Amino acid sequence: MAGPPPATMRHDDRVSPRSGAGPRSAGPAQLRPLTARSAILSLLLGSHPPAAEGSQLVAFGGQVGIKESAVRAALTRMVAAGDLHRSDGSYRLSDRLLERQRRQDEAMEVPVAAWDRTWCVAAVVSTGKDAASRLNLRRSMLAAHFGELREGVWMRPDNLGWRPDAHIEADLELLRAHTETDDRALAARLFDPDSWARRGRLLVETAGEATSLRDRLTAFAAIVRHLTHDPLLPDELLPRDWPGGTLRSAYDDFRDELLAGRPEQAAR
Repeated sequence: MAGPPPATMRHDDRVSPRSGAGPRSAGPAQLRPLTARSAILSLLLGSHPPAAEGSQLVAFGGQVGIKESAVRAALTRMVAAGDLHRSDGSYRLSDRLLERQRRQDEAMEVPVAAWDRTWCVAAVVSTGKDAASRLNLRRSMLAAHFGELREGVWMRPDNLGWRPDAHIEADLELLRAHTETDDRALAARLFDPDSWARRGRLLVETAGEATSLRDRLTAFAAIVRHLTHDPLLPDELLPRDWPGGTLRSAYDDFRDELLAGRPEQAAR
């Protein structure tokens, strides 16, 4: 039987309204428990193409201490829920989760464009939308790393070359602006980068102290989720000791160990 394909963790379970989401205490990072579902998603969201045979998923579950019965039960539920598609014993991500994978792949990249102190403003101009449409617009803006200055007014530094997707383009009026006050203060108000940085440093410490593959998988899944909430601010607006680069490097090192087919070394 073929072994499981290399695992790289790219979680983004939900869109967070704040880049600093997560515990703010100085104690150990509070991590979501590793379930059969999260282990399966860890593997498939990090695989290109995002598909694996059932036997591979079961084998991977065994590596991280999850029983075969739990993996197979999770697969059945995920297919029924539309998270996965099954064909000839192989499982692949649904279109919705493929979009999540795209966002999480982008989270591993850092924008390098220079910033000229221009801000992008996206003002909501559509009216009469139902609740589901309004929620979709909000999620789209948060996923694009915007902060909400006030209801219906979204802003971020114009360093990403962002353009709205077709499904929300008509809902927005795009403007370019410069502040007359302090850019750093506005960035702090919109994104709370200090909280994001504290959580990031705590996750790096937690991952470094993990001793088993299961614990490392859990920690690095949390790191990837955290990176999807990176506000991607220009260097001029970042706090000191920004941990974004450290988080990405730590993840890349762990991924490379797994890609090399040596999970027993990654667990040490």
